[in-house]
Amino acid sequence: MNERHPVRLTIDDDLQRSRLTVFFRLLLAIPHFLWLGLWSIGVFVAAVVNWFATLFTGQSPAALHDFLAAYVRYTVHVVAYVSLAANPYPGFLGQTGYPVDVEIDPPARQNRWVTGFRLVLAIPVLLLQSIFLGPGASYGGWRSAFSGGVVSTAAVLGWFASLARKAMPRGLRDLNAYSIGYVAQADAYLLLLTDRYPNVDPSTHLPSAEPVPHPVRLNSGDDLRRSRLTVFFRILLAIPHFLWLLLWGIAAAVALIVNWFVTLFAGTPADSLQRFLSAYLRYQIHVFAYVALIANPFPGFMGEIGSYPLEVELPARERQNRWVTGFRFFLGVPAFLISSALHSLLFAAALFGWFASLATARMPRQLQRVGAYALRYSAQTTAYVYLITERYPHSGPSVSERSLEPADGPAPLASS
Repeated sequence: MNERHPVRLTIDDDLQRSRLTVFFRLLLAIPHFLWLGLWSIGVFVAAVVNWFATLFTGQSPAALHDFLAAYVRYTVHVVAYVSLAANPYPGFLGQTGYPVDVEIDPPARQNRWVTGFRLVLAIPVLLLQSIFLGPGASYGGWRSAFSGGVVSTAAVLGWFASLARKAMPRGLRDLNAYSIGYVAQADAYLLLLTDRYPNVDPSTHLPSAEPVPHPVRLNSGDDLRRSRLTVFFRILLAIPHFLWLLLWGIAAAVALIVNWFVTLFAGTPADSLQRFLSAYLRYQIHVFAYVALIANPFPGFMGEIGSYPLEVELPARERQNRWVTGFRFFLGVPAFLISSALHSLLFAAALFGWFASLATARMPRQLQRVGAYALRYSAQTTAYVYLITERYPHSGPSVSERSLEPADGPAPLASS
């Protein structure tokens, strides 16, 4: 079980959105952008003072802690409002009670060594923040709507959906809530509100979310142990798989085109083509999991069911709507955009996991989980485009990702 983090996300949002405020959301947020910029100047000074105070006394002074905590809450409110993770217009003082909010524990003792080297230790945190908010995001994330990260990708897609449906899709809201939760923990760590490292594990930020059933699931039997030797040479060892993926991919592209015509006219995919494309999809996930250190064994070359610790469950052949089939590739574009953003997280998990696995011979659990989350969404996107299912991918972190056991045995990893 995960130990409670001093900075915790809370959500009380009904997904309903006002078309009028959604349409003008960025214009309406301009006063908050200006105020956040001014407040950030004071926060910079307070953070420097807080660093010296925490370094010498071992604890953040209560007044500075409260000031900085209010700033972190306010950035959460603003980013949630701009990214459509919440609907009401936020206040300007960072008070509790917003639909997407954070609870921040009172000041506690902090390790002076961790305090002294905080900026160095925070380098991975800053890199992950840039993935969530975009490389151009300034401190606190107030430019996230313009910066090309995970949050802005989901926000742009949610903008169109909210205008059409008067509601934010739950998957997009949950994806942005997860991102905001991590950014809040990162800000708290950087501002010395806590010396607890931010947790990138998607399952820890939405603990009360209800499951969203999906026919494409990802199951994990990975024990997190890694071989240092194969980790060091992982990319070289995967070269045969890259070549085989390329060759198999050519055949899969032809099979997909044929299967599209079959499904369009018959209403059901061809059984042989469904099995062929399903095997290719499983093989893709096995290779990606191996290369990104989300699993350890060298995968086979046939994408066989049950042959790898990280396994994709795919549905049986089913009837599909011809209209959805006809426009399938066009409809899949938003899913590909989300998948591309999540693959940045997968890359970061692989990069940091490579160093950690060489040092400890284990993949950190939270990095394995965020990588598996990205692979699960990739599998759902590919299954949708490959006509294996007509169920659209669910972009939010899934409930069953929380049920991973510490490292002792298999557990379902992703049910969307």
